[in-house]
Amino acid sequence: MTARRGMIGVAVTGVVAVGAGFALAGTANAATTTSTVSVFSTDDSYTSSTRRTANFGQADKLVVGKDGGETRFSYLKFAPKLAAGSTVTRAELRLPLDSKPMAATLSVHPVTTAWSEKTLTAANAPVPGKAIASLLPKVTDTTLVFDLSKVVSKSGTYAFALKSAATTGVTRMRSLEYGDATGGGPELLLTVVKKAATPTTAPTTAPTKTPVTTAPTTAPTTVPPTTAPTTVPPTTAPTTVPPTTAPTTTPPTTAPTTTPPTTVPPTTTAPATGCATDALLVPSCGVLWGAAAGGFTDTPRDQALKEWEATTGRTASIFHTYHKGNELFPTKSEIAMTQDPAHPRVLLLNWKVAYGTTWAKVAAGGQDARIDAWSAYVKKTYNQKFFLALHHEPENDVNNTAGSGMTAKDYAAMYRYVINRLRANGVTNAINVIAYMGNEKWMAQSWWKDLYPGDDVVDWIGLDSYVSVEKGYYHYGDMGDILDRKPSTGGLGWYDWSVTNHPSKPIMVAEWGMYHRTKTIVDKAPAFNTVIPELKAHPQVKAVVYFDTKNDDEGDRDISVDSTASALAAFKKVAADPMFDVTITK
Repeated sequence: MTARRGMIGVAVTGVVAVGAGFALAGTANAATTTSTVSVFSTDDSYTSSTRRTANFGQADKLVVGKDGGETRFSYLKFAPKLAAGSTVTRAELRLPLDSKPMAATLSVHPVTTAWSEKTLTAANAPVPGKAIASLLPKVTDTTLVFDLSKVVSKSGTYAFALKSAATTGVTRMRSLEYGDATGGGPELLLTVVKKAATPTTAPTTAPTKTPVTTAPTTAPTTVPPTTAPTTVPPTTAPTTVPPTTAPTTTPPTTAPTTTPPTTVPPTTTAPATGCATDALLVPSCGVLWGAAAGGFTDTPRDQALKEWEATTGRTASIFHTYHKGNELFPTKSEIAMTQDPAHPRVLLLNWKVAYGTTWAKVAAGGQDARIDAWSAYVKKTYNQKFFLALHHEPENDVNNTAGSGMTAKDYAAMYRYVINRLRANGVTNAINVIAYMGNEKWMAQSWWKDLYPGDDVVDWIGLDSYVSVEKGYYHYGDMGDILDRKPSTGGLGWYDWSVTNHPSKPIMVAEWGMYHRTKTIVDKAPAFNTVIPELKAHPQVKAVVYFDTKNDDEGDRDISVDSTASALAAFKKVAADPMFDVTITK
């Protein structure tokens, strides 16, 4: 979840922010003061009538309506905390839309507060009460606004269900997991009046307001369920880590034991080993070293990576970023990171091309305009080789219901279609990666085989996986467990499955990390010490990309390499190994 989770913000012209999100406005010596208080949701999710035990708490959207026999409701929870003596005179529920809404009435219903986005499913969802507000959206709307003044009157915890009368389509809204500070998420906008016990004089200067960090635009999804850290690391580990959720305000991801670096990362010199990449960026020997840094913070990804490189002592040959929908990328800052001759890097770009639709619809040509626009952009702006991962960790979004458009085979069809269209459009510099989740419950399904789109459109096979360093905690283990985790029903572990079924394909550990709970600090050094021996024992692994964040998408796992001084020392030793001395041939 986004780092903005639970944030209370204030937006009042000419106002001084006071305390936990309360602001005063008006003239000095007034008997009362008026403020506008913005309160974001503490929990938001949706449910599905056809996937009654599925949890969508990490999703970056809320969905309501009925489509293909599947009915979805959305749930919201807020906890405004106002200064003593405050009265709410108006309360607006504001829901930013993710796409054009259905022309069908939407209604807001009260529900009990005894639920959590982490566990909410259709099977355990609270029963909605009588509608307290409704509206008919317009196709031109970008935000839905409901008047909840009769319900929200003071500090407390409020929860609501959102329904749509639509029977042939759905309306999608942005949840806080959307991760974009400018896009926002579910919000209560409160007009608050406070009676002054004594005449109030407006201060001449504003007190310092604690900064609030927000999640990155594309967050990975991936911490193992429980959930474990996926990208960012979602359902493998943060699934996408990671992966939503969201930590409450999180400090920037920089090394706690050192001052944030002001210099550029260490210069990478030509390796003495002679290892170099080929046409598909596969090293002739050694392993490519990479990272995605600053997860679930508002630190620009390029800045976060440079700081991480300076902290760990090596330039990341692979710079991992995330994109979706109609976004045009690589961005200027991403391109700049690959054009520094002193710090050679290649991009690993995740793209959820089916964002806002389904895999089946993409495979049927429903997003050709999106694919073609991106193709034209890449051909015009970027001619270097780069890794492209389409919809990483697809297991987390599979819906094997016939006709859902999101079955494992729908994913494979979507992948083939997109890659073939990109090639037809003249995009020749993309090196294609399929990024699986290293979670035993997905491994137990038939999905690995069904998801695979074919050797002719896949260049690398990727893995997103995480382990805990807390003995007895979920997914406790080391680097060997990341690579060899087995299905819950038994059988080949991930690495063995890959090399057995696709022996010609190099393996990329596209997201990996070692974590402990944020309040239970455990030294990661012993686990980091297993990295080099395990990579030597798994020679098909040709690239490793660390996902570094102080707080995962659930807000309770620390995947950073510097959570203790000894952990950082051990990780720097890993980074310094000559195994990673690989020249990138462009």
